[in-house]
This record gives sequence, C-alpha cells and structure tokens, in this order.
Amino acid sequence: MTPDPFLPVAPARVKTLVLPIGRIKRDRFDTFVKSLNTENVVQLRDVTADGRPNRNMFTPLAFPDGAMFYDLMTHVPPPSHLALVPFDLYREPLALLAIADGSEINNVVLSKRQSGGRTVAETNIRSLDQELEDLRDRYPRILVHQVLLFDYVPSGENPIPIPEGIVTIPPPEQHKRTTMKTVMCDISSLILAEMTTLAKSYEGMTFIDSPGHASSAEQMYGAQGPLGDPSRRNSQFAIPTNRSVSASGLIDRGHQSRMSMPPVPFKGGTFGSNRAVSGQPATPPNGRSGLSNPPTNFDDITGSESVSPEKALPSRPDFMDVFRTQSQDRVSVQGFGSGGSTDKKLHRGKSRFQIVLGSLYLQAGRWIDALRELTEGATGAKSTNDHIWHGKALELSLIALLLLGWAGIEFDVHPILLPNADKGTALANQILEAEQKDPNQPRWLRRLQVYIPELLDRIISLYSRITAENLQPLPMSETIIRFCRMLTALHVADGKLDERSLEMMVLGTPPPKQLTTSPRFTIIPTRIHILSNLMKAYPGSASELLTTADRIVLLSGIASVLGVLGFQRKKAMVVRDLVSVLIGGLVEARTRGAADVGIHPAAGLVGLNGLGGNGHAGALDLTENDIEQGIGAFLGLLLRTYGVVTVDPGSTASLEESATRDDSDEAVVARILKQSDLRNFGIQDIKLNILRTCVSFSEALPDFAGVLKYSSDLLRTAGSGTAPGLRREDAYPAIHREDQIRFATNIAKTSNLAKRLGMGHLAAEYWDEFLLRGVKLEPLATTRTPVSHARSVLPNAVTTTRTSQDVNPFIYNPFLKQPAAADVEKVLVAGEAATFRLTFQNTFEMDLELESIRLDTEGAEFESAVESLVVGPYRTQVLRISGVPKAAGTLRIKGAIIKVRGCRERRFPILIEQWAPEKEPKVKGIGLAALDVPPAKRTPPTQRPKPESLELNVIAEQPVVMVKSSTLPQSSVMILEGERQKFSVTLQNLSETTPVDFLLFSFQDSTQEPLQAAMASRDATPAELYEYELILAKKQALRIRKEGNQKRYIPPGGTATFDFEILGKPGLTHGLIQVDYAYLGVPPDELEGERFFTRQVSLALTVTVNASIEIVRMDVFPLHGSIPEPLWLRAGSNKESTSALTADTHCLLMLDLRNAWPSNMVVQLESEDGARLEEHILPGNVNRVIFPIKRVYLEDPYAFIPVLNPSRQRQFIVSSKLTPEMERSNREAFWYRERVLDSLKGTWRTGPGGGTIAGGRNGSIELRAMRLTSRMIEAVKVDEIGIEISLLDASASPSDASEDQKHKSHAIAKVESFLQLRVAVTNRTNQPIYPLVRLMPSLCHRPLNVALDFTRKFAWNGTLQKALPLLAGGEKAEVVMGVTALCRGEFEISASVEETMVWRPSEEEEEERRKRRSEAEKMQDAAMGMEIAGSKRERRVWCSRRPARVVVVRNDGDE
Repeated sequence: MTPDPFLPVAPARVKTLVLPIGRIKRDRFDTFVKSLNTENVVQLRDVTADGRPNRNMFTPLAFPDGAMFYDLMTHVPPPSHLALVPFDLYREPLALLAIADGSEINNVVLSKRQSGGRTVAETNIRSLDQELEDLRDRYPRILVHQVLLFDYVPSGENPIPIPEGIVTIPPPEQHKRTTMKTVMCDISSLILAEMTTLAKSYEGMTFIDSPGHASSAEQMYGAQGPLGDPSRRNSQFAIPTNRSVSASGLIDRGHQSRMSMPPVPFKGGTFGSNRAVSGQPATPPNGRSGLSNPPTNFDDITGSESVSPEKALPSRPDFMDVFRTQSQDRVSVQGFGSGGSTDKKLHRGKSRFQIVLGSLYLQAGRWIDALRELTEGATGAKSTNDHIWHGKALELSLIALLLLGWAGIEFDVHPILLPNADKGTALANQILEAEQKDPNQPRWLRRLQVYIPELLDRIISLYSRITAENLQPLPMSETIIRFCRMLTALHVADGKLDERSLEMMVLGTPPPKQLTTSPRFTIIPTRIHILSNLMKAYPGSASELLTTADRIVLLSGIASVLGVLGFQRKKAMVVRDLVSVLIGGLVEARTRGAADVGIHPAAGLVGLNGLGGNGHAGALDLTENDIEQGIGAFLGLLLRTYGVVTVDPGSTASLEESATRDDSDEAVVARILKQSDLRNFGIQDIKLNILRTCVSFSEALPDFAGVLKYSSDLLRTAGSGTAPGLRREDAYPAIHREDQIRFATNIAKTSNLAKRLGMGHLAAEYWDEFLLRGVKLEPLATTRTPVSHARSVLPNAVTTTRTSQDVNPFIYNPFLKQPAAADVEKVLVAGEAATFRLTFQNTFEMDLELESIRLDTEGAEFESAVESLVVGPYRTQVLRISGVPKAAGTLRIKGAIIKVRGCRERRFPILIEQWAPEKEPKVKGIGLAALDVPPAKRTPPTQRPKPESLELNVIAEQPVVMVKSSTLPQSSVMILEGERQKFSVTLQNLSETTPVDFLLFSFQDSTQEPLQAAMASRDATPAELYEYELILAKKQALRIRKEGNQKRYIPPGGTATFDFEILGKPGLTHGLIQVDYAYLGVPPDELEGERFFTRQVSLALTVTVNASIEIVRMDVFPLHGSIPEPLWLRAGSNKESTSALTADTHCLLMLDLRNAWPSNMVVQLESEDGARLEEHILPGNVNRVIFPIKRVYLEDPYAFIPVLNPSRQRQFIVSSKLTPEMERSNREAFWYRERVLDSLKGTWRTGPGGGTIAGGRNGSIELRAMRLTSRMIEAVKVDEIGIEISLLDASASPSDASEDQKHKSHAIAKVESFLQLRVAVTNRTNQPIYPLVRLMPSLCHRPLNVALDFTRKFAWNGTLQKALPLLAGGEKAEVVMGVTALCRGEFEISASVEETMVWRPSEEEEEERRKRRSEAEKMQDAAMGMEIAGSKRERRVWCSRRPARVVVVRNDGDE
C-alpha cells in the first residue's frame, strides 16, 4: 500500500489520499484500493476536458499523448514532507478518495444523526454525503473530494437519489472492461480542472521561498494561506453541468454541513461510521487542525474525534473577496506583488513560479508544456544564481524528457540541459560509440542516454552548494537516491536508454536479472560511479533535521539500490544501520508516543500491542498481517546476507506458518545441510551481533513472533550444529552461558505472554536438529519376551520324537537356545505395554525443558505415552517412555514428537551416528553465490546425516503363564542313583482373554553339558560316542509323563497340571523345566506363515543324588564241566532251566555289589532266559554274586558301531592312534558288551528284610559300568564254526542213538573195543566255507611230547585229516571214523576246522552287500583298513573248545 518514494519519476505523480468511510472491513478496503491501483496510469486522451472557461488551464486536449500517474496512499504525509511544498509539489495530496462498501448500506444505520430516509440504504447514503462534507472541511487544501461506493446495487423499484460527490461502482461481476478506468478518468478531469485554482494561487503569491524557511512555512501553514484563507484550496461552488452521478462522470458538489469521521474498529470488525462518543470534546486536542497535526496511521485517520462545524471552522468567504484581497498584495511589476527589493529577487520569483507551474504541468501529464516552463525557469534561476531551484528545474526537465521517451515522442534536449563545452568532445565520442553498438536506437534517446550521468552530477552539485538557501537533508537524500535508481536502470539495461530501462524508471518494473559481483567496467554508468553518488545520500548519525521515519525510508532506499546492483554485503551493512534506527525509534515511540517522535506507517513499522483486543493499546497500532508483509521479509533478507543460520534457509514461511513446516527425514537432512553451509559462511561474531539487534528490534515493536524467531536463530547460529560421538568432540556454543540462559528464558517468557494474549500459535523453532540421538526398546521380562521360531521346528515336523520330551534330544532344540538380543528387541505384543529408551542431546550449558514427548510411529496402530524431561546442561540424557501397540502388524518408530518449552511441537528424527560438517578443500563460490552451490558439485561430496528408524514386529495378543505350584517342596528333591521319582507342576494362565493352545516342554540338567562336551571331543572313539548318545537319549534326567490323551490347553484365567519324572544320575545337581507356550488359534500343522512366537516360563530344580548300588568289580568265566543242580538253584536258576545250562550255551557273570546307602537293600538280577537272583546287602557291605548268562553269537562282531545322533549319520570319526587290529578289537568288545547288557536287568529296592515298605525306594542298577576284556569276550562269544566231538559204540547205528548220545563227548570203553568217532561241523555264518577237519588224539595228563606219542596206544580207521565239501551258511556236516584204544588209560580227541580256500562272493552279491552298508560305514571301514583287511583275509582255523575224552578200561571191568 505504501508507494515507492524513490521512483525516478516520483515528482510527476499525483498523490491521492485514500481513506475508508462508513462501515467497511479492512480486507474489503484493501481489495477496493487494489482495484483502483490497477488503473493508476490515466492517458489524457481518455480524460474529458472541463467545459468551464476558468478551469481549462490544464485541459487534456492540449496534449492528448500525455498521462497522469497516481500515487494512492492511505495516510496523510507527515509535516516534514508537507513543509517542502511547493519546492516538492508532488508531496501534497491533490485528491481525496473515500472508499465505502455498498454491501453494508442495507444492513444497519451508519449514523444516528442522520434520519429521514425512507429506507436504511437511503439513510446511509445521506450519512455518506454528510461525512464527505466533513472530509472537505478536515482537508481543505485537497483539490478534489469524492466518495467511491463499491459493490453498490441500486434498487430497481425505488431507486435512491445519489448525492453529488458520491460515485457508485457495481460489483465485480457487473464490471465492464472500462468501469474502473472511467472512474479514474473522471477523477482526473476534476483534478485537472481544479489545478487552475492552485496555479493561480501560486501566481498570486508575493514570493515563493525555498523549503525550510520561515516565510514559506508561514504561508503554507499559518493563519493566512496562499489565498488568505486556509480553507481556500478547493472549489467551493457547484459547477453548472449535467454530469451523471454514475461512474461515467464525477462532480464536486456544493456547500454542505460538516460531519466528523467515525472511529474505525480494529481488524476483524468493521471500521464504523457513527459520531463521536458522548462526553468527548468537540474540537481537536491542542486546537490543531487536521493538516498541522495529521494522523500517523490507518486507524488514526478514520478514528478521529468529532468536531462541531459551528465552533471549529470559519465561514467560507466569497471567492471574489478573497481574490480581491489577494490582489491588493500583488506587485505592480510583471504581475508580482510590490515590495520586491531588487530586480534579482523579482527574477527569482518569476523563475520559481515557472518551475512550480512546470511541476504542475508535469503532474497533469502535459510534459511538453512542463518542459517549456521548466527550461525557462532553469534559465532564470541560473541567471540569478538560484542554485537549488536551478537544480529542481533541471531535475524536473529530465523527468519530462524521460516521460516523453517512455511515450515514444521525439524531443530535443534543451541547451540548458547540455553539458559544458569542455565536456562536449568526450560526450560526442560516447554518442558515436552508442550509435555503433545499437544503430536502431532513436537518436534523441541516445543523446539523452549520454547526457544523463553528467546532468545528474550537475544537479547534485547544484543541490550541494553552500549558499544562503541550502537544501534540507531529506529532499537532498531522496533526490540522490532517485538519481541512483535512474542510473541503476541504465546499468541493468547494459547502459542503454531503451524500453527496458524506461519501464524501470517510469513504472518501477523490477529489473529483469539480478546482478552479481562479476565486474561490469565497460557499462556506463559504472557501478562504482553509482555507488559513490549513492553514499552521498547516506543520512549522518548526527543529523537532527531528519525524523526517525525519514531516516528509515532513506536507508531502505539505499539498501534497495545496493541490492539491485549486486552489492549484497554493503546492502546488509545499510540494513543493519536501518534496524538500529528502527530500534531507537520504537523505544522512543513506546515511551513518548508514536506521533511525537515522527514514527509513521510509511516507514513500514508494525507492532503487536493491539492484538489483545484494545484498539489503542500502544503507539503503534497496526495489524498482524503487516508483520508478514514488511518486517519478516525485510529482516529475512538481512539475515540471509550475513549468513545467519535460520531454521529453514531459503524459505519465506513466516513463524505463524511454521506449524505446516515439513519435518520429514528428507526435509530435516536437507535443513541440516543448508544450515551447515550457513555455518561455514560469513563471520560468526557478526551474525550474532545482527541477531542481537533483531531481537532488540522485535522487543521494541513489540513483535512476539520476531522475538521468538530471532532468539531461536541466535541460539541456532551459536550452536555447533553437530552430533558429537564417543570421543566427545567440542560442541560448545559460541556464546557464554549467561547469554544462553537469557535467550532461552526470553523465548519461554515471550511464548507464555503470547498464550495469555490469545496467540497460542506463536512459538519458536527449536535450535538443534540433533535433539533425539537414539531410540531403543527396553528388553521385556524373561517370562514375557516373545521368542521367534521357524515353523519347521514344531514337534510334528521332526522326524523322530520321544515321549520323554517333545523334540529329539539329538536334533537341535531351538527352544532351548537363548534368543538373540537383536531379535528380542524387535518384537512387541499387541495390547501389552512396551518401554523405550530415548536418548536426548543438549549441547548448551543450560537446562532444556521438554514439556511433552511422544513417539512418532507408522504402520500398526500405536498409542504412546506422553512424558516430560529436563535435560541437564551439555550432556546426553536417557528417558524411558512406554507405549501400547493396539494391533498386530509391522511398526516403525521414526522419531519422536517433542514440545520444547517455548518452541513449536515438532517431529525429530533419530540421528544416532556421529556427524559434523566438513570444510570444503576447494572453493566453488564466493559471496552469496557460495550458498547456492548444490551438494552434488562439492568435492568431496557432502556426507549426509542418516536418520535411523526402529523396525518392530507386533504380534497378536498372547497369554501370560506362570508356575503356580509344584509338588516338590521348594523345588528341590533328593534322589538315589537309578531311582525315578514323579512330581507335578501346575501352570496358571494370567490372561483373562487369551487361552494357551500350544505347550512345548524342554528340559535341561547339569549332566547334559559334560555329555555334549564329551561328544564334541575329537579324541572320542565311536564306542564312547555311542555311550554318550545312549545316556543322552534314553536316560534323561527329566521327562514328562504322558498319561492318556491329556490335552495341552489352558483356558483364560485357568490352570493345568502336568506330571514329570526325574531320574537319579551321577553328576545331577540341578535341572530346568522350560515351557514354551503360545496362542496359535489353529493346530500346529495348520499354522500359516513361516514363523511363530512363543513365550517361556521355567521351573528350576535343585537335585541331590546319593549313591545306591555300585558295581565294584565284575568278571566272566566259562563253564568247565558240570555244575551241581543245587548250586544252579542257589544261583537263581529254576529246575526247568538247569538242564539247559551247559558250557556250550552259558557262562558265569561275577559281580561285586556295594550298598552305598545307609539302609538295607535287595538287589535283583534277571536274564532274558528267565533266570533271576536276589541278594540282600547290608549298608556299606560288598556282596559277590555269580549269575549265569547265555553265551553270545554274533554274525558280524566287527560291524560299524551305530550312531544314535541323526546329525552324525553322515559323519565318521577316525583316530590316528588306532590301528585296524585295535579297531576290530574295540568293535568286537562293543558288540559283545551290548548283547550281554541287553540280556541282563538289575534293580534294587530298600526296606528291612528285603520287603517293600511304604515310602521305600527302588531303582535300577547301572550295569553299563561293566567293561569286557578279551578274556571275558572269549568266555562269552560263540565261534562261527561249531565243532562237536562225540563217541558212540561202534555197534550202534546213528538212527538208534539218542540225541544225548550223539552229543556225548565223554565215553568209557574197553581195551581194543571199537568206537565210532563223530565230528559234527556247523557253519553258523551266512557265508559258505571250504572246511578241512583235522583230528588230534592225545594222552591226558601228559606232557606235550609224551601226549602225542600215541602210535601204539590208539588206532583209527582212515586219516586224521579230511576235506569236506563246500559247507553253506547254516548247514552242518559230520565226519565219522572208527577208533579203538590199544591200551587202557585216558585219551583226548580234539578237532580243528581249517579253510582250504577263501570263499569269494560273486560281483552281484558283493554289490548287494555294499548297498546295504551306509556310506559312513564304508568310509570308516576304508579309513581304518577294515575293508582292505576283509578283501585280503587269509584262511581261518577254528578249534574245538571242548575235546572228547575216552576212558579205556580193562576188559574184565577193572577200573
């Protein structure tokens, strides 16, 4: 709304005062003024000439190519400006336009003083007419007064008569293309007509003084005006014409009674249109008129007090009387008044009048007439050494030439404007150079282009001369700034006076490009020349002739020119001084009142003291919107020039719009990088001083938003802007602790004050983007932690299961594995609270109060708690905050929404990693251009902070189970080795809504770890590994007892009891029952998805295992001869089985058993053939028991030792310490031991006398402690080839012999009696052999050399060696031979079987045998040489275990 006072053609513009009238809202008023501004240039060819002969001095018909430029202003010029009239005639308003809102006409009555209308609208229109008369009386020096009634729709039935002076304008939808243009043309017609009176008033003056002299001020503001009366500036008579009252024509109406302007309420309501409040004085205070003490802002203009016309204003004199009175004072020479002392004064008076008249012609748009009058006046002023008027004439003449050039009218430069002769040659050369550069440029523009720099220097020189009449600092500085604007337009247009430069000079068009610091030495005028002239307009600090508002306006004009020239740093220095001036003026205004110190809306000052609802709360009573349009952009430009670290560099968003600022991760990272660039730009101390100045300026307004913004910017600029790491990099701010506390407290106090005044939306922006340095999930309690499992680990997916536990002990049990911390920290349960650890950073030495903190999430629904925290100075601090996920799904925690005290609530990302800006080794730009270098062009590329996020998986609601009770007292048990005890555990479901439909039990005890370590040993033999695996698989210390179809289910809030069994084992000291439970909702085999979650509850047991029965020693003996039946019966055999106990089928097992328990024990041994033995053992005693066991035949005693662990099925263990012979021996011992252990069972029980009493204990004896030596193995094993030697009577036939006789190996014969020797060979293997039977008779009880000497003592029929045919597997063959003893005595006949050759299977059979063997068996046999040994085995020999004995007696029966 405030016009540009430094436009080069400003003296040619017509000032027009635009005021509100009646009931109108501020935004409506602004809209109407903008519509008028669209037609601020009026062509004279469109203006209707006034028909009155005494009003045609400035008729538009004389120069239709001209134009009038309107300067619409909403405030009265200050007295310091009006005092320059008529030297600066353009400073005084020539027209007053009162804006009324037609939409408010029909609502309420605007004035209660006016009545008599038929309708409300007619009454209000009469009130507007009355207020128009008040305006005429209040501003009598203005030529034209008009009321513009916008958006008025006349009534069709009863049209209301519109008084003269009121113009109705239809709503925008009814506008024509020329509606507003017609309004402005009609106003121009009235102004041109009334200019005649103004010109005649100046013509009738005795002398026109220069500005700043008492006589001039007395003429302008004294009791006698230019025409002898202060109210004699406008026409006071009705003009006899028939113009309509519509937009097509305007008429200044006749005399009307005066009415006061109504007060205007503040923004949000209407301006009001009623009279003064009762009880207030009817005259203005201090007796001042509206012109001598004008209002200083919008509301003061429309809110003045009522003034009674009868008391305040004199009656208007007759025009002829005034003219005649003034004529009496005229000089008699050349129409000037008498009293001129010399001819020089007369000539000066004439030339000054011509200059004033030329200024009027210039405003009227008649530039040719203005040029004529101005050049004549310049000639006269030059001849009389009237320097300042000479300069004024040259200035206005140059403006007239520029307007002619803008209109495209050819002109000649008057000689008075040409430079001196000594500069003619240089200027001629410049004209030739300009012609060569652009031959198409018009000649008159080219010449003027060359003359302008010299002409402006000459004018400045004239204004600067020290004479009796010096030009005041204000017009001098304004003129220099206008000249510099003119030269700047030429410079921006590359030194040419063309359409571009003329548009910038005449219409104020923005420059097409923004200049940089790049040199432009070849363009005339140069920037150095412009800068040197511009600095002449700089207002001195000690100047007392300039008001604060004038100094501000001048400094802003200088800054604008510097900005266009590209001198941003110089511009910033000027703006800094401007802010200092503003602060001083505002402080003074708050203490003395704005009007007393000259603060004016033209200076662009704003304040917030009126926002509390009181329209007159302070001296500066402006609107909140003015802050956004003025101060914000103004100070933002200053801060950007100095490189101040703002919250969002490059953004034009105001503090009120910060609530919509983007706080996403990408936006925050970009903000950090921009702020980092600003930190490396400029000098930090200067930035801090600038921000302190801005804070003081905002406090002086007072501007709450500014105080908040610049205080936070100061803390942000002083901060390091880094994220320190573990090395504790220096992140200390650049200001002292006291300053930090002061500005932080200032923010808090200002925010609280704004809230109390109803401006809660105002808040500062927090100054550290690295506030949130980490977010972690607190681990849940062990009993509540969800553990993830793969679907494949469910029990039904395992190939081998056992009843003792739900998973195979050899298969990896994932339920016993401790879950990884990373996996546990990523799982939440819907409906259950979770706790997070938030780490905050405070790099300032002051407490940081976080009023509210809540987590920022996306994905699954999540309800975060709201916490508060005070972070101590210069530290990181941890806060625990809870939250509840409401639904299952994926949850992502991206940051936290934090409200810092006094600051806006905003989102902060998670910035965990250390980050600090890096300085560029290569400079890519200088000045402000350095801030525009994109990060991609920097070397090395800028390292970007990496916002983190916490990915969480929210599972469905799960139950919570606890161990309610156990039958074990204090979860402890005492047990004996081999004993099994049962106990129960009761589980309770604490959840009231979710049942437990999945229960899986796992067990751990102290014996498992040693077994696992032994199994992992590389030195363990296969037999040892089998033993470890057998204990681990079949002798678990803990297992669950499954009774019937017990369903594993716990209802919500219910309980379930499960039975367990514990086995006493050596080394068992403690155990653990772990229960994995969950709610799946479906059977495990129907579970969807690849993973599921369980919770765990465990019961720890303390176990004490005492010794029971120990095997001290063991041995195995073969049977030799017969054993008496009573002895067998005592050994535990029954009568039926004693007959089967032979040396060929059984052997004897001897055990030394020790009772280690302090109580009697009964030991019971059982074999698979039904033999049973009981032995009572006293405490501490060792009893030896002998028990018959069956001998064992093994088809393949060297078979591969089996593997119980499925994970080792494809593995084999080879020890480099074992030879193939040792490996065969170990395998043989392993298999015979296993067969012996499989046939035995040993138990024990406690109780007196061997009986079982209530509470007695029982258990099993650990027989696996037995180890077989090679001698024991020989006693146990049965050979592959069985050799049975029997002796029969030779007379008996084989069919008649009984079965016992056939197997009888002991016979009694007589000397020389014939006996039949039968040798039965049995092949117990499944492979055929080629046997060779050898018989060897010998004498008993003789040495070897004597025993074999039986040639004459024993005879036989045949040979003692006989080869038998191929004996298939499982078949039997007999060799029968007749023998006789030749003497009495005892003879033994032993036999042996030898392979004549090794039987080789066919290739098909060998291949089939290989297929039956596993790969592990083959690899281990090959590694140990077993396979090679089998393929290259030699012939074997078997000997009879028991020889046949013959006792030969005499024939007569003697013994």
